[in-house]
Amino acid sequence: RARTPMTTAQLPAGDAPEPVSSSHFPSRVHAFVWRNWQLVPLERLAGVVGATPEQLLELGRSMGLCSPPPVTADQRRRSYLTVIRRNWHLLPYGQLLALLGWTAEELDFTLREDDFLFIKLGRHKPHCEPLRYAPPDEAARGRCGEIHAIVRESFGAAPDAIEEPLFSFVEDLRAVPETAAITPGNGSVFSPRYCYSYFALYGDPLLDAEADPYPDGYLARLAASGVDGVWLQAVLYKLARFPWDPSLSHGFEERLTNLRRLVERAAGHGIGIWLYLNEPRLMPLSFFEERPDLKGVTAGDHASLCTSNPEVRAFIVEAVESICRAAPDLAGFFTITASENRTHCWSHHRGDECPRCGPRGAPEVIAEVNTAVRQGIDRSGATADLLVWDWGWRDEDAAGIIERLPDSVALMSVSEWNLPIKRGGVESIVGEYSLSAIGPGPRAKRHWALARKRGLRTIAKIQAANTWELSAAPYLPVLENLARNIANLREEGVDGLMLGCTLGGYPSPNLEVVAEMGRTAVPSPTPVEALRTVASRRYGDSAAPAVVRAWQAFSEAFQQFPYHIGTVYTAPQQFGPANPLWGEPTGYRATMIGFPYDDLDTWRTVYPAEVFVQQLERVATGFETALAVLRESVHEPSADLRREMGVAETAAIHFQAVANQARFVHARDRLADVANLEAAAPLMDELQAALQSEIELARRLHRLQRADSRLGFEASNHYYYVPLDLVEKVVNCRDLLDRWLPEQRRSAFTPAR
Repeated sequence: RARTPMTTAQLPAGDAPEPVSSSHFPSRVHAFVWRNWQLVPLERLAGVVGATPEQLLELGRSMGLCSPPPVTADQRRRSYLTVIRRNWHLLPYGQLLALLGWTAEELDFTLREDDFLFIKLGRHKPHCEPLRYAPPDEAARGRCGEIHAIVRESFGAAPDAIEEPLFSFVEDLRAVPETAAITPGNGSVFSPRYCYSYFALYGDPLLDAEADPYPDGYLARLAASGVDGVWLQAVLYKLARFPWDPSLSHGFEERLTNLRRLVERAAGHGIGIWLYLNEPRLMPLSFFEERPDLKGVTAGDHASLCTSNPEVRAFIVEAVESICRAAPDLAGFFTITASENRTHCWSHHRGDECPRCGPRGAPEVIAEVNTAVRQGIDRSGATADLLVWDWGWRDEDAAGIIERLPDSVALMSVSEWNLPIKRGGVESIVGEYSLSAIGPGPRAKRHWALARKRGLRTIAKIQAANTWELSAAPYLPVLENLARNIANLREEGVDGLMLGCTLGGYPSPNLEVVAEMGRTAVPSPTPVEALRTVASRRYGDSAAPAVVRAWQAFSEAFQQFPYHIGTVYTAPQQFGPANPLWGEPTGYRATMIGFPYDDLDTWRTVYPAEVFVQQLERVATGFETALAVLRESVHEPSADLRREMGVAETAAIHFQAVANQARFVHARDRLADVANLEAAAPLMDELQAALQSEIELARRLHRLQRADSRLGFEASNHYYYVPLDLVEKVVNCRDLLDRWLPEQRRSAFTPAR
């Protein structure tokens, strides 16, 4: 039966609030042209707003831009998340679809399935009126002239020129390297050691050959960094026949063929393929109208496939079996069975709403899902492994789940989770991944002990290269912290390592340090020895001592980061100086990774505002000081070392920018409680200093990003910012300095609220 095409009215909207202001631009059309200038061809932009390309070119040039760069089809395919995010407050859904060239179904799938995108966007779509081009009036032309002057003064005649085009790193990583693998296949105490692609698209990589997340050159580079496995997400109904609606499985045979080919090709590099399962996936409520016996807990307009029904468990078993038969050399699977996507009835701890799963309890149901996966592997006769990840399990459920797991699985736990820390006098615990804290923590140790008591193997989930503490750099050069963590895990006796979730797959010095720390040599390498080996190999013997000292100093500084699970997901450190500032509170709450806005209370979580700023400035200052010493110590750095320095400088800039923005918002909001200009003057001085610092940071980061396409990018979020966003930030800050702040100083001060 043909399905009725989805309309924009059916796309999720939430409470549809008013969009945030971009008042530093003359109009929304000006903002639209600026923000898409480096990402979408002018012809497409013109069609969206009813203009000609020539009209939009003139509009851009009136603001100081030169010429938009050519945008290849591959760049467009790889930047859709960046395009959605930057137009979320500018375009209604209909025009957003036109901009992307998508159907409503494609956008709906992306919002729901592409790494929690709709949650990252705030669970609501701002209500945007349709955007139409009109010739600029005299006031708009005057404002364009002001912007033009600011842009040329700060960035010269070609602010939109990019030395290294966006996504250039993809071609760089595809090229087969000359270096050989640094770690023999059986030369590590840790196996597996697997990570995710640095540049994978969500999409459907097992059907789309052009979206290959693991080309040979990249696999060779990972192997040369000591990696022995990579992973990609799997959805069972896309890789096996879905018995209740086979149309959902269209193309599954071709996917399986391509999976087998990928497994065989990766094996040539000594790398195994792992599939991530988060099953069984929810189905729309309409699916259950004719199948009420399959329905479990309801979640909005979807519901769980209830695994207390034997038919659902049989589907999991048979699907996994067919995957393993099609790709018998698959390295294995790993599962998340709580949190992440809603799946079985107990996946989000609401199983008591199901009359079948409720009485059975979470431990029995969660263990049963994992048992079904293991049964599918066993029935196939394949050698695939199963790693059961305790992500999201409630503490009170863990022992019962582990007790019920099959004997032939391994238990994986996040190394640092629940590690107690104290930063700036504030006590807290690490909520998941951290490179600023050195694990393992008590939760992982407790769960591993329970697993070993059962005779199960143990796996540490770490983030070797970077974390949500900062994911906009390809890696964080805090290698002593990392090496000490690996030394502790080696002593703990864990069997293998998951090196990263969606972030951290760049072939970095961090991955090489993990490989060095895992060598089977006796005695095992010390952290300093591992750092020296990697520094010498990468940057030469003469530069190595200075590089090691810098890595140690970066590591020490990073231990001051004001860690909290809320901070790492909501504060602006992923966007750095690209995050805009507003003279009045936006009223928006910061979202997970997507939009920090000006929500300082959410950013700082348990830290007082002054402590939050102080700790970030300690980190930034520590990085800047160590970087200055490194530059003084190595007079003629190699090209590789210069790029290393650029990564460290990027990190310093991001941390200082978060401090600036927190200081700005804190001072701005305190103005509401000040009754006269005399009392407000110190706060205005603080605002001015923060804005001026942001201008300088934006200019520095613009110089770095235009020369290094890796900066600002992360696989599951694409580019957090592009170079013109940093130019816009200067325009934004100058607008606040030149217009808003003088108005505050001139007025007979009255509270803003």
